[in-house]
Amino acid sequence: MASEMEKADALLHTFSTASALSSLALGMFCFVADRVQQATFIQQNDWLRALSDSATHCVIGMWSWAIVIGLRKRSDFCEVALAGFFASVIDLDHFFLAGSVSLKAATNLQRRPPLHCSTLIPVVALTLKFLMQLLRLKDSWCFLPWMLFISWTSHHVRDGIRHGLWICPFGKTAPLPYWLYVAVTASLPSVCSLIMYLTGTRQLMTTKHGIHIDV
Repeated sequence: MASEMEKADALLHTFSTASALSSLALGMFCFVADRVQQATFIQQNDWLRALSDSATHCVIGMWSWAIVIGLRKRSDFCEVALAGFFASVIDLDHFFLAGSVSLKAATNLQRRPPLHCSTLIPVVALTLKFLMQLLRLKDSWCFLPWMLFISWTSHHVRDGIRHGLWICPFGKTAPLPYWLYVAVTASLPSVCSLIMYLTGTRQLMTTKHGIHIDV
């Protein structure tokens, strides 16, 4: 059980100036990255367009998780890299649905691939949390469901500005306003960090594994 001092420390870092500035910078990155991707030489090359889009998803996922945990130890960079992997790897379901490694086939699907169903995000995160408790991994890997939730949500919200959110089984929403995408992406790490504090996850990360959260 975390001490009152540790709880206060976790809450303080959740609302720190560094966290606010990092979130603001993340929102600015979203805007700049999307403008860069509108460059003619990128838009005219299918592979460049796909790779730049995937790289942006990856950086947003990494940046978001870095805001949550801070970067103080070498192992923190491994976590951040894993978050970036989660944020970008789900686009592989395009190739799975296409049944081909052809980029043209993967980007010209008649329907959206399975991992782009936003309903899956809380389902997978909660299932993962349950399995971790069942296997008694809830302390050492307590961050994993949250990392997956943040990484996948940032991906879906960014895709939502073009295609809307696919909420199974209710259908999809209208495309998200651009300002909403930037606002949600920038605020998501802090909101999740607050919920992690309220559920005790941040204290576990601090006391069990020496992760000194400085965001």
